[in-house]
Amino acid sequence: MFKRRRKRSFIENLSDSVYPRGGWLRAASYVWHRLRRLPDPPHKIARGVAAGIFVSFTPFFGMHFLLAAALTWILNGNILAALIATFVGNPITFPFIATVSIELGAWMLDLPGGMPLPRVFEAFTSASVEIWANVVAMFTDDPVRWGHLRDFFAEVFLPYLVGGLVPGVVAGVIGYAVTIPAVTAYQNRRRKRLLKRFQKKIAEDRSG
Repeated sequence: MFKRRRKRSFIENLSDSVYPRGGWLRAASYVWHRLRRLPDPPHKIARGVAAGIFVSFTPFFGMHFLLAAALTWILNGNILAALIATFVGNPITFPFIATVSIELGAWMLDLPGGMPLPRVFEAFTSASVEIWANVVAMFTDDPVRWGHLRDFFAEVFLPYLVGGLVPGVVAGVIGYAVTIPAVTAYQNRRRKRLLKRFQKKIAEDRSG
């Protein structure tokens, strides 16, 4: 009953992942609206938000949901809030996050910096292809090669991981600080609205 009349194509789904229908501002507004309506104490929701934002600054692409959920579970936060907060890492913000993290990490590790962003994306793509090729090679006669992955880890992944810790923590703390008062105010307003509706219902029943 609720299925689409026309199945969406791969190109349409890919397009929405890069630029959602309605724009990123509308998507961000929807995400914020969903966060405020979560049925949990503000501090638990804020912990989830902080964890989700922090994980978005790590180079573990494809594992952000899993890592955010695990970290939130450790912090006793709201896991759904963490999953929603990983929205901070999106096609618009990833170039900025990757550039800042790698440059900062290279400086902290005393490594050469100045890696162009296209090369960063190319390095992650090549590493993914090589990992998959090595997995397949375990079941075939093809040789397993890890040379390129060692270079990738030393020149890209490690600087990204180390450099992403600082802005990730800062952004997570900011997210935590902003979420608590915002969710508290929303929940208080909602309680007042529900109380008014209840009192109005009681008054109508008595008058009837």
